[in-house]
This record gives sequence, C-alpha cells and structure tokens, in this order.
Amino acid sequence: METIFSKIIRKEIPKDLLYEDERVIAFDDIHPIAPVHVLIIPKKPIESIATMEDEDASTVGHMFLVARDLAKNLNISDKGYKLLIRVGRDGGQEIGHLHLHLVGGARLSENIHPVKS
Repeated sequence: METIFSKIIRKEIPKDLLYEDERVIAFDDIHPIAPVHVLIIPKKPIESIATMEDEDASTVGHMFLVARDLAKNLNISDKGYKLLIRVGRDGGQEIGHLHLHLVGGARLSENIHPVKS
C-alpha cells in the first residue's frame, strides 16, 4: 500500500531523520503532541500490528529498541516517556503503515477515552 511513509522511506519526500538503519527510520512527527514526538517506522510496508506476519516480530521489537535509544539520546529517558502504536480506525490509526510514537519531554496525561458521537 502506498503511503506518505513509503515516500519518506524512498526519500521522495525530504525529511530530517533522527535515525536510520536497514530496518527502520525515525523522524519528528509533523503534528507533535509533546516537546518530543518521534515516529519510528519500519522500512518494510507493514500495515498494522493486526496484520503483521510472525516474521515481522524482530522488526517490531527492533522499533522498541530504537525508541529506547532515541529516548536516551533526546534526554527524556530519566523522567519518562510514552510509546504508542495505534491499530485500526477505532485505535486512531490514520496511516496504513505501522508506526511507533515516542512521546515525551513533558509530564503526559492519561487522555485515552472513547470518542463521544
């Protein structure tokens, strides 16, 4: 599936990368919700956790290790941060390409609740 993340991975859309290796890239979220808001995405087009293959487990685990290291490098590790993966429409996933949010740099609320219709 073609997404904006696919274009960023192929360098068709320029983005300052905070991290890149053979499996993942990381960059600042375009709509940050905290002083630090980084997206970590696999280069392989995995749609979501719900549709990932068992063989993708090592890549997903690697995303968490990259998040840990970025949190240390961005000086938010000691005070704490959140890691978030949204899955599907009801989970708030807007782009059909798996991505891990690393959010921190401030005290964060527990503002997860059903949307009132």
